[in-house]
Amino acid sequence: MTDKGILCAGRVYCDLNFSGMTQLPSLGREQFAEEMSVHAGGGAFITAAYVAALGKPSCLLGRLPCAPFASIIEQEALALGVDLGQCVVASGGSPQLTVAMAMDGDRAFLTSRQGAALPDDHAARMQTLAAASTLTHLHISELSTLLENPSLLVQARQAGFSVSLDCAWDDACLDHPDIAELISRVDVFLPNESEMQRLQRNGVDSACAPMTVVKQGAAGATVHEAGRQLHAAADPCEVIDTIGAGDAFNAGFLCAWLARRPLSDCLVMGNRCGALAVGRRGGAGNLPDLNLLLVETGGNAGV
Repeated sequence: MTDKGILCAGRVYCDLNFSGMTQLPSLGREQFAEEMSVHAGGGAFITAAYVAALGKPSCLLGRLPCAPFASIIEQEALALGVDLGQCVVASGGSPQLTVAMAMDGDRAFLTSRQGAALPDDHAARMQTLAAASTLTHLHISELSTLLENPSLLVQARQAGFSVSLDCAWDDACLDHPDIAELISRVDVFLPNESEMQRLQRNGVDSACAPMTVVKQGAAGATVHEAGRQLHAAADPCEVIDTIGAGDAFNAGFLCAWLARRPLSDCLVMGNRCGALAVGRRGGAGNLPDLNLLLVETGGNAGV
């Protein structure tokens, strides 16, 4: 199996994760949570963390929130083996923070999204990485990052990267008139079921990209490619916290796909990583070594 790595691009947050609530907050009332933890967050970081845990080169391209929150991301990335060499730290202003609330197998988010998602020189950084590393793939973690930087797709192709894209729910992005054309230019599109349904109401169907992988939570996931569908059910598991489950799925699916595994194996890998994520609190803190998951998944070993 080749040691192909992934460059994950997108906004990086500091997550304040609340869990153990009986109901979500409402105006005029105070709600209490049983637990609260602070972690590095954002889809790009969580996917990168799971890629690293799977034993593959993993690098993050983004802008870290300003001090003192940047140090939280830096310490967690060091512990997880995520390369932050292509990130910059925001110089000031309001920090990028997310309050994440997990309850009853689902989650809600309140986010402060500040400044640009990527470093100003991100195109040059990708070219340098392509020439000097084993990174071969760009994963864009959210529609907003791509809409903010539509030239990212051309720049990735010039650097020789294949490209995948996740959604990260954003009403304005899902309704944007340019989104169908941008999605059509990636290799793998990875929305969840709710996001895909919203896109379909706007005329964007599952054939919008060469390969669309719809994440369906406890029901598993379905690949749509060249007019055919392939579904893989998820194994039953205890759900503690769903934060980051879709991003973990992305890492498992993409690592198997880059290793040229059969699509059935790619789905199994994605589902296994997603199941691991929902059985833990927070996005990607203290991940175990997952390298054996790729070895143990059925199918050919790849090249």
